[in-house]
Amino acid sequence: MKALEKRVIACRACPRLVAHREDMAAQRRKAYATETYWGRPLPGFGDRNARIIVCGLAPAAHGGNRTGRVFTGDRSGDWLYRALHKAGLANQPEAVSVDDGLVLHGAWVTVAVRCAPPDNKPTPAERDTCQPFLVEELRLLPARVVVCLGGFALDAMLAALATLGHQRKPKPKFAHGLEVTVGPYTLVCSYHVSQQNTFTGRLTEPMLDAVFALANSRT
Repeated sequence: MKALEKRVIACRACPRLVAHREDMAAQRRKAYATETYWGRPLPGFGDRNARIIVCGLAPAAHGGNRTGRVFTGDRSGDWLYRALHKAGLANQPEAVSVDDGLVLHGAWVTVAVRCAPPDNKPTPAERDTCQPFLVEELRLLPARVVVCLGGFALDAMLAALATLGHQRKPKPKFAHGLEVTVGPYTLVCSYHVSQQNTFTGRLTEPMLDAVFALANSRT
């Protein structure tokens, strides 16, 4: 896993993403003007004996791209780690910095694309370029339950599992609460914890808690 982390952090395969993540790190948001941004790709984070993998879209420009840890330092992370804590998968409900004491128990958090994309919209080609990292995480982790945050993450996970020889045909259509079996894996889908979903009420705390309750019940 350490070797994988080094390969992820050193990656410069997607020129558009490299330019954007570094530009955001140089510009910085006013609230974080005195901070030094991470500005590099993000490896996964969590328990290497995880029972559950959580897969999101990509780092936030002023969240993980700033702090250096996935889903840390932004509102999406507030929602995710609160739910993980309530589900007994995290020791605390907050994730504000890499040295905040957060520890995951039985969970691993990762993303389909490792760099912060413009407008939070990575391309399918960028997702495919990152796919080997996701495949390697699946190989290294014992987890057989995956929570997919959004349709983009579901597509990334289906492609990664296909690379490992586990295919699901026809391809399932994303829906919140969808449960799909793919080979030895169980995929549980949730709307992404983006502000677009949480501010509008499309995703509520009880809805997210129900997803992790279901995932826990499948381990």
